Amino acid sequence: MSTARSADRDASTREVFAELAFGRFGQGDYFRELLDALPAAIYATDAAGRITYFNEAAVKLWGCRPELDSSEWCGSWKLFWPDGRVMPHDQCPMAIAIKERRAVRGIEVIAARPDGTRVHLLPFPTPLVDPSGALVGAINMLVDLSDRKSNEHAIQRLAAIVESSDDAILTKDLNGIITSWNTGAQRLFGYAAEETIGKSITMLIPIDRQDEEPRILSRIRSGERVDHYETIRRRKDGSLVEISVSISPLKNSEGTIVGASKIARDITDRKRAQEQQQLLLREMNHRVKNLFTLASSIVTLSARTADTPEGLAAAVRDRLGALARAHALSLGRVSEGTLRTEPSTTLHTLIQTILSPYESRIENEESRIAVNGPDTTIAGRHVSSLALLLNEFATNAAKYGAFSTPTGRVEINCFEEGESFVLKWTERGGPVVDHQPDIEGFGSLLSRMTVKGQLGGEISHEWSPEGLTIRLTVPRNRLAE
Repeated sequence: MSTARSADRDASTREVFAELAFGRFGQGDYFRELLDALPAAIYATDAAGRITYFNEAAVKLWGCRPELDSSEWCGSWKLFWPDGRVMPHDQCPMAIAIKERRAVRGIEVIAARPDGTRVHLLPFPTPLVDPSGALVGAINMLVDLSDRKSNEHAIQRLAAIVESSDDAILTKDLNGIITSWNTGAQRLFGYAAEETIGKSITMLIPIDRQDEEPRILSRIRSGERVDHYETIRRRKDGSLVEISVSISPLKNSEGTIVGASKIARDITDRKRAQEQQQLLLREMNHRVKNLFTLASSIVTLSARTADTPEGLAAAVRDRLGALARAHALSLGRVSEGTLRTEPSTTLHTLIQTILSPYESRIENEESRIAVNGPDTTIAGRHVSSLALLLNEFATNAAKYGAFSTPTGRVEINCFEEGESFVLKWTERGGPVVDHQPDIEGFGSLLSRMTVKGQLGGEISHEWSPEGLTIRLTVPRNRLAE
């Protein structure tokens, strides 16, 4: 194109925009129709800032229709800076462009409509000059940023939620490389974000579970979700943690799967609670079975001395009452919804309470239970544990040992040994013991857990033809504290 022709075109363009500034359209009718049809908001002013032209897109954006040759600088009802401060119309980007005779770029504004709604705008005001170079006005295009701002706010809210979540939230690509890492992940696994991003997710997986990751990635590539998958992961300090994981495919704007988002939750406490619940259920089942056995033994023992049905009923009633007291003692008591231990007592008192259902009721007959040696105080928080343990000894004696025969006896010797207090339980007169049990029953397991876990002591069993001997050793200071 020749220089002359280019100059003619530029001159023609300046004349068209000058006509916009003056509100006159001669040869510019075609350009006005073009501007009216554009979806972008466009308007023009004269050199004094009075609006001389606007299209319908501008009216829609402003929410009102300004008066030509009267409204100044901008057709918006009110203007604000992005931080919420009021922006006077004569300080808006369009006013600056005219006053300083320069195009203004990059200044965001908020326009308030008469109905109170607000819209974020990015204006592009440009001064207009006539063929002689004199300023005749300016033209402005307004870009609506509302959708972008809304998306930015949504992203910011989502980011805040992710960052403040108690759960570990992270993302990885289809090769298992970590791409994001929130504060919850740092708390759970011990690694800071800079220690994990760009590294393989396998850094968290124990060696014996490395085969899990390929299977998970295969499911993600096929578009599947992995919901509430329970597994074990390794922390930075080497410790293992039980977690529940939910994993979802991540897609890009074209809908292609490019990675996965993972939410991990520590379920260690829940697992422990479930194990405790199972233990309690097993204990309840064990206790119920024992109660049936005890009831049968009590009837058998009482029948030895009963001459009449009334006497048998009274003896059974007395023994069952004593058994109920021992059972209550072994469980503690519930007050206002909270399990409370019994107040402190002495070991001898506790033994007599637990074993009273098995004592002989025949007058002048030698007692079936003998307690010898020094007594000691039992702190309230240990009463239930020891009561449960002694009740277990007595129950087994009633089922298999000395209390299962009319002449069987139990001797309990207490003595001090260094810093420990020792209780020695010896059964005699029961069935002949010809071998040690091959399998540890739940009662034995419960006894061992009570002694070692709660009392910090040791327990041993010795089976001889004459009967069972149990040796219980507990630190003296542990019993009283």
